[in-house]
Amino acid sequence: MKKLLTTLMMIGALASGMSALVTLPAHALVEIDVNKGTIEPLPIAITDFEGAGLGAEISGIVTADLKRSGLFAPIDKAAFIEKISNPDAAPRFDDWKVINAQALVTGRVSQEADGRIRAEYRLWDTFAGQQLAGEQFFANSANKRRIGHIIADAIYERLTGEKGYFDTRVVFIDESGAKNARKKRLAIMDQDGANVRYLSNGGAIVLTPRFSPSRQEITYMSYEGGQPQVYLLQLETGQRELVGKFPGMTFAPRFSPDGQKVIMSLMRDDGNSNIFAMDLRSRNTTRLTDSTAIDTSPSYSPDGSQIVFTSDRGGGSGRSQIYVMGADGSNPHRISFGDGVYSTPVWSPRGDLIAFTKQSGGQFQIGVMKTDGSGERILSTGFQQEGPTWAPNGRVLMFFRDQAGGPKLVTIDLTGRNEQSIPTANYASDPAWSPLLE
Repeated sequence: MKKLLTTLMMIGALASGMSALVTLPAHALVEIDVNKGTIEPLPIAITDFEGAGLGAEISGIVTADLKRSGLFAPIDKAAFIEKISNPDAAPRFDDWKVINAQALVTGRVSQEADGRIRAEYRLWDTFAGQQLAGEQFFANSANKRRIGHIIADAIYERLTGEKGYFDTRVVFIDESGAKNARKKRLAIMDQDGANVRYLSNGGAIVLTPRFSPSRQEITYMSYEGGQPQVYLLQLETGQRELVGKFPGMTFAPRFSPDGQKVIMSLMRDDGNSNIFAMDLRSRNTTRLTDSTAIDTSPSYSPDGSQIVFTSDRGGGSGRSQIYVMGADGSNPHRISFGDGVYSTPVWSPRGDLIAFTKQSGGQFQIGVMKTDGSGERILSTGFQQEGPTWAPNGRVLMFFRDQAGGPKLVTIDLTGRNEQSIPTANYASDPAWSPLLE
């Protein structure tokens, strides 16, 4: 990220000379309790930032991010009474209270002499008549969308007390062409579907891309040469590296929390698949399970001490359930006991939940359970949907669902009430959410 950090300056921190912009009350008077079972979206007014078309574009990104979260209800600009002409001055709070805007966002975008974009915002508590936050950021024009996402993250965190997830990217499989001859390309985009970039040319089938939690690197499977192989790809440089050649079939590679290992499922000639971990520095491989069953889809806990995976060792052929074991393969134990077949478990970055796909009653379900298997909740039920991935704050899941002949990406939050489609030009599958960008 070094190159990006040199061009995206002071992101996430107050710029010099801006300390007077921030006024924080001892206790926020307007806030959202994200731990409630039912959350009423907070009415918020987000004005067009000063600065010709660019100001409105960036404030539009902020508005879209906050609205899509389901926690905020941006007020229609046609209802605004006051027209903000000076974002440095306190607004007329009564004009905003009358339209029930409990929070107000104002800002300005300008062009520096060196060509950089300067953006600043202020967040106001209208009923308390106080400023809650204010920051400014500098970036080159190529990163203008990131400014909007970072401002949205700052507002989200100030009003919920939790980190946002808007300044992130998603790697996925772009699918185009006829169903019986589909071209699959590795692709990456912003979490809202913008800025799509292709990372492979479609010459070979690619599957299951996964982000490193510690750097801008992904692991994925490719069928180059007709055999599944695991690769590492550096996103900044485009440098690609073969992790290793493994006899038999390879499935579902995923990084350890420190980014130093890749865990995967390998199938040998006997038809069984077991879980292995490879140290990326030494390239030594350690076998973690040794059973006659099919063990697959491993995912580390965020502290790296445990691994969740699926196995049919207790449910018969094709009746996979969810198991947890130590990171060294010790004490494997079953945690799911519901009807149906479980697959693609993935540990929440918060460490409190495990997301999964479940097939039951002819339907595909996306759900979560506690790490001991209790408290199972189904968030979404539909046809051919699978592959959940967590936003870095552990509050939102993305997955893919077959719609009108091909898969598309969908997000849903932990309430199960805020489902959003992610726009992509082609069909899209196998999403993996990045950590927050630096």
